Amino acid sequence: MVPDFTLSWLRRGLTGLALLLIVGCSGNDMSDLDAFMAEKRARPGGVIEPIPTFTAYEAFAYAATAQRAPFDRPVEVRQVARLNARSTIKPDPNRPREFLEQFTLDSLQMVGRLERGESDWTLIRDPQGGIHRVRPGNFLGRDHGKITDMGEVFIAVVEIVSDGTSEGWVERPRTIELTAP
Repeated sequence: MVPDFTLSWLRRGLTGLALLLIVGCSGNDMSDLDAFMAEKRARPGGVIEPIPTFTAYEAFAYAATAQRAPFDRPVEVRQVARLNARSTIKPDPNRPREFLEQFTLDSLQMVGRLERGESDWTLIRDPQGGIHRVRPGNFLGRDHGKITDMGEVFIAVVEIVSDGTSEGWVERPRTIELTAP
């Protein structure tokens, strides 16, 4: 325990030190600060530039959604149409539509294969996350795509698309490849 007289000397010493600091800072000599402020006030005032005006944002309406995607291979319609000019290729309007025909072929993904006995199926994931079993003869995609062949890592599909004339149709081969999970 510290004696009382030591604490009183300590208090007196700290009070004296505080008084010395206050007295040391109490000078009124602010001539350097006054000179600096006078110099700044003597300069001419600057002009503040007005805020720039911005033009309103105009939304862009993309009108080419019904056209071919820019990264798909173009169908050489004229060449194919000449080869199939006398062909009777056209989609069957009376055929019942299958579930996977409501999706574009690009939005469907091959995710695997199933083998059971002598039956082979390919597993297709739709954009909604559902998994479906398909085999040759099934239809998928919006362009009347029919599965013609299945391999370990691909599905061969033949679509029936318009050749640009009012009654002309051509077959377009496409593939869906296995995607990594």
